[in-house]
Formats: sequence, structure tokens, C-alpha cells
Amino acid sequence: MVEQQRQRIEQEMTKMINALDLQYLRKMQAKMHRCAATCCENQESSLDRVQKCVDKCSGELNWAQGYVQQELEGLQNKLQRCVMDCNDEVRVKMGPNPSDSEVDKFTKIFEECATKCVDKQMSYIPSLLKRMKTDLSKGNLE
Repeated sequence: MVEQQRQRIEQEMTKMINALDLQYLRKMQAKMHRCAATCCENQESSLDRVQKCVDKCSGELNWAQGYVQQELEGLQNKLQRCVMDCNDEVRVKMGPNPSDSEVDKFTKIFEECATKCVDKQMSYIPSLLKRMKTDLSKGNLE
């Protein structure tokens, strides 16, 4: 049951990452490579200037990748905190020496709670994706 929930959220996050990659990140990556190639074609520039030019070309993509990573980590952290709260709540209720039937009962309670956590985080994904698309379309917000 918990494994199914993990797979469910992973699939949604993968869909979100793929959507962002196709719509924004790949375009930024192609732009970065074209820019870097132009830097390298300049025969008049020193090695240092070419490197600074290439670094400048990668700034927007680096920002975008970091931004996406940070948002995904935030989503994962909220999910982990929620599941940890479920775990803590069950441990308190279960007591020190639960019987097998109590363990089964509390396992079910934990799984229901964890499923609610996943459902809640999944309900945030559409608005998170919309916000991320808006931010990525604006470019580097640093």
C-alpha cells in the first residue's frame, strides 16, 4: 500500500518534470549550447574570456534547474513531514507491546494517513506546475 503511494507521487512528479523539461528546460539548454558555441568561435578572445562567456551562457539554465530542484524538494519535504506525523501518531497510540491484531489495525491507520498525505500533495501539483511554468517563462528571478 505505501509502495503504491510512493509510486503514485513519483509518477506525478516525473510527469511534471517532463512537462517542464519539454516546454522550458530543453529550450534553455539548446540556447545555452548555441551561446557557448558562439563564445568558442571567437578567435580573438582569451581562454579566460571564452570561459566567462560560456559560464554566462549557462546562467539561465543553471538557475532554472536549481529552481525546479528546489520546488521538487519542497514538495517531497512536505510529504515526508506529513508521513512522519502519521508515523508519530500511530506510535503514540500503539503503545509499547502491541498484539498482532493491534499492529495490523495501526498499520492500516498509518497507511490511510499516508495515503491522505499523498492525496494532499498531489492536489498541490497542478498549482505548483502552473506557478513554476510562470516563473520559468519569466526567466532568471535571482
